[in-house]
Amino acid sequence: MKTIGMLGGMSWESTLSYYKAINEGVKQRLGGLHSAKIALYSVDFADIERLQHQGDWDATARILTDGAKAVEAAGADFLLICTNTMHKVAPQIAANIQIPILHIADATAKQLKADGISRVGLLGTRFTMEQDFYKSRLTELFGIEVLVPDLAGRELVHRVIYDELCLGKINPASREAYLGIMESLVSQGAQAIILGCTEIALLVRQQDTQIKLYDTTQIHAQSAVEMALQTAG
Repeated sequence: MKTIGMLGGMSWESTLSYYKAINEGVKQRLGGLHSAKIALYSVDFADIERLQHQGDWDATARILTDGAKAVEAAGADFLLICTNTMHKVAPQIAANIQIPILHIADATAKQLKADGISRVGLLGTRFTMEQDFYKSRLTELFGIEVLVPDLAGRELVHRVIYDELCLGKINPASREAYLGIMESLVSQGAQAIILGCTEIALLVRQQDTQIKLYDTTQIHAQSAVEMALQTAG
């Protein structure tokens, strides 16, 4: 079994979901008392959030690169950046470590392609919804068209993530608002919705809607399990 490197704490609420999903996945595959071999480095999210909203992505890249180096030094065979938004600086991190990064957008896109999804709605932080680092990867590498909410919808989704979900607050009114935004994207032709922030699945679950949801946390975690357990040759 390979050792999974996790760069977490963004937020710790979602990192908890990763840890649980990865260990459950290994137990399901191997049975008995088996659990995952994990090297976890967890950052102080307050520092990351402040720099995000200041637009100082270079500073976030330095913090996460230091964390990634620590994970590598701890013996990890590959790295998960346990957040969608901070894949914005994945190229800078990758340039400073020797182990591969299992990219969250790639893992999600492969599942979408396997399910025949070619047009998808994307919910996430404002950075993920508005900037190209995530959307363009889905489109250019996998041929998936990406739809995002209108400005008011993006602001609401972003606010709920930072003011509620990252603090562990689950508000039923916010769930209804999210579902309404998802329905709007479906009316524009989206075949499914990417929960493109690792906290969103804390609020909206598949049982809440008939719209097909792709939980990036679960997909990323399952991909990590597969990579950790695959045998050479």
